[in-house]
Amino acid sequence: MKGAAIAVAVLLLGGAPHRSRLAGCAMFPADNPWNLRVDSLPVAPNSDAIIATIGAGTGLHPDFGSGKWAAGPIGIPYDVVDGTTIKKWKKLKFQYAAESDPGPYSIPKKVHIEHGSDRHALIVDRSTCRLYELFALKGTKAGSGAIWSLGSNALRPAGWTSADAAGLPILPGLARYDEVATGSIDHALRFTVQRTRRAYVYPARHYASSLTDPSLPAMGLRLRLKASFDTSGFPPQARVVLGALKQYGMMVADNGSSWYISGAPDPHWSNDDLHTLGRVKGSDFEVVDPASIHP
Repeated sequence: MKGAAIAVAVLLLGGAPHRSRLAGCAMFPADNPWNLRVDSLPVAPNSDAIIATIGAGTGLHPDFGSGKWAAGPIGIPYDVVDGTTIKKWKKLKFQYAAESDPGPYSIPKKVHIEHGSDRHALIVDRSTCRLYELFALKGTKAGSGAIWSLGSNALRPAGWTSADAAGLPILPGLARYDEVATGSIDHALRFTVQRTRRAYVYPARHYASSLTDPSLPAMGLRLRLKASFDTSGFPPQARVVLGALKQYGMMVADNGSSWYISGAPDPHWSNDDLHTLGRVKGSDFEVVDPASIHP
């Protein structure tokens, strides 16, 4: 673990940007909203009010790491398949069939499923650069599902969910250790809040709330760590995550515990490093003006 931390520390000192890729596939085009830097965009006029409703005094929580809970890894896992991988091309029965892509879905026999009630399954087919995402997967049934072309910026139809409440893809918003090992995460991160508004902003396509208070965050809202926040005292892995939150920010993707950032499990994560993110409070963030992001 110490060697991995030193490697990250060295890479933090310099080097060319590393555009997010996985299994030979780009995580969406360079101009995709997930890959958009927001550190120079204007602050939303009601930023302070929104931060207050999420929790100005509440700390960040990395909802990922190394090791396992009682029944599974810490974080949202993913699988990579290709033309030579033994896999199941399944047609699934969806609870929200009207807002789900019918498939078939490329599902490995030993698919990794997120521990907990959401039971997300994320699969990248490296031979086609297609992303398959499922919510509440159990056998041949699922709550909802979406299929994404990683070479396209196409959105879900207006009002449609995906495997996520906001109608967004999940995988491009995860913190992944393979990226941290390069010294940078070059995309926005996914996070949850306890209460959202009955609204969504670009690039989200779906809301999951009946609340109308304008101070509550809409699905898809982008927040960023303030430029003035000093990250120098944080350990290497946490510092890479914080760098991404300054440059690319994070998107409201689902209802859940406030300030919970999503990531993929990996044995190389240092849980001690990640736990220091709790020192970063909601008041250290600001909301990016949604009008500055919409194309």
